[in-house]
Amino acid sequence: MIDRQSVRDNAKYLQSVRPIDPEEICEYIDGQPHPAVVKQTLREEAFDLGLVEQEDGTFVPVEEEPVDYRRWNPEAFPEAYSFALEDQLVKRYGANWHRGESGRELRERITQLKEDYFGGADVEYDETAALGYAIYHLPDYYAAIGYVLDLLTERGLLDRTLRVLDVGAGSGGPALGFHDYLFGSGERADPTAALVDYHAVEPSASADVLDSMLGETTRNFHTTIHRSTIEAYLDDQEADDEPAEAFDLICFGNVLSELDDPVAVVDAAFDLLADDGTVLALEPADLDTATGLRAIERAVASPESDVTIYAPTLRLWDGQAPDDRGWSFDVRDDIAEPPFQHRLAEGQSTDEGETDSGAFVNVDVQFAYSLLRTDGERRFPVRANRKRHAPLSTMDDHVTDRINLLAVKLSHNLSEGDNPLFLVGDGSQQVDHYAVLTRESGLNRDLAAAPYGAVLEFENVLALWNDDEGAYNLVVDAETVVDAVAGY
Repeated sequence: MIDRQSVRDNAKYLQSVRPIDPEEICEYIDGQPHPAVVKQTLREEAFDLGLVEQEDGTFVPVEEEPVDYRRWNPEAFPEAYSFALEDQLVKRYGANWHRGESGRELRERITQLKEDYFGGADVEYDETAALGYAIYHLPDYYAAIGYVLDLLTERGLLDRTLRVLDVGAGSGGPALGFHDYLFGSGERADPTAALVDYHAVEPSASADVLDSMLGETTRNFHTTIHRSTIEAYLDDQEADDEPAEAFDLICFGNVLSELDDPVAVVDAAFDLLADDGTVLALEPADLDTATGLRAIERAVASPESDVTIYAPTLRLWDGQAPDDRGWSFDVRDDIAEPPFQHRLAEGQSTDEGETDSGAFVNVDVQFAYSLLRTDGERRFPVRANRKRHAPLSTMDDHVTDRINLLAVKLSHNLSEGDNPLFLVGDGSQQVDHYAVLTRESGLNRDLAAAPYGAVLEFENVLALWNDDEGAYNLVVDAETVVDAVAGY
């Protein structure tokens, strides 16, 4: 039995002097344990000591500066992860996993998963379903999370030493994206860029896929998989006389729509969150899951709560809460078609009456998200002012008037060829509000050019009621000025 405290004491002494070499430390430990035993002990104690392991096997303190802003924009799912997933498929089904009976079984299971999902049915993940889910969703979930993390790093709100709780981690899409966001990938990888204590909560067979995928991560990404439901995990934490340290980031990646009581679970998760931590919720962009995410967000971040919406649906009026439909989601560049999706689609014979091969390729990166905090931080600190802006909640009083207002851009162009159309909100709206660009000019081009989540100030916009859509149209024409006051 190694004297762990002695290892810790020696590491603390040396870390401010020179890199910590297990071969050196072993000489100062009672019994002079083998350097490999000392190295393993240092790995196990590394997070508490704030140490990262270098390629040469020595340990040094992790950098204290926050994570750099990345401008995340992956073009493809990394090759190493693709190989790791295909290794699992080959191990399970053989080299021709995408053909014959195994290919047909995987395609049928992916089709069934999508039907159950869109039909609101419970989804069960056995081994085949877990692998099918990974084939279809690993790449887009990998890409999506990095775009959301960008919103934290642009303000220096993501430390290099992080405890992470990944709820419903699935087969690892968000985990791998989070890892590569911190450490990079390929030739740009830096294995010592951060120090992470990552905890995944995943009760299904997807945990086996996750376990294998996490084997591709750096040694400074310390991982633990809890094969239980999040409800059971929370109960265990509450019952523990000595609960673990608080988490800096709690991620709900594409899982809230599958929980029986997501509001209660998210509420309980805040008890595990560090004072300056973030709850990150991510869901697909379809109507049910995206609006479901907004309903959860509004329930936990009510005006009476100490929870603040950091992004994207900023509350620009104190004490106000929205009650519109809330179908808001971001859209980013497609990623390249992953080889395993291509192979699965290619393995289908056109004369067997199976689904169109395009049904098994998923390269769209569209997602709804919410970032929640309890320290009052907001992505943009701007607020609306009654002397300058009309709240969207009062729009009924302004129909056919030209008014000024402040709002967040909450969609990309929703038009199908007509005038560009964008969902906007200020946190007070009770029905949907759409900014309609009828005539673009140098004074209003920020409406179309500003990114999703930017805060826009409108001057002299015409308010109209659209009875067909049950929504307000804010007509932006040549007489309207639109300025991006934050986020562009």
